[in-house]
Amino acid sequence: MKRRRTVRESASIEPPPGYYVAGAEPPDAAQRALILDWVVSRRIASGWRVESRSGSQVVLVRGQPVNHVLHAFLTVFSCLVWGLVWAGLALVNRVEREALTVDAQGRIVTVSAP
Repeated sequence: MKRRRTVRESASIEPPPGYYVAGAEPPDAAQRALILDWVVSRRIASGWRVESRSGSQVVLVRGQPVNHVLHAFLTVFSCLVWGLVWAGLALVNRVEREALTVDAQGRIVTVSAP
């Protein structure tokens, strides 16, 4: 029986060796873009999606917001029974955001946002 391979949530966000030489001169803009691309591809494999991107910064999002209009209609048409499901989804569902930035030394700086 084969074991399924899963993507680890706490994947390293540091670029692999060889993207730049540590201790040498700082990476240029093209190398920093490659480092950021590599980190973003790792995060996308973990279930994140790109919300916005600039040259040295990416905002990643995970989760979906609750469609309150749809749930309000379902609650009315089900005589308030669907309201229990709606309340559970509103409490449990989260949307997470992270901003990843590459500094001048080629290191990734992560900032979590609400």
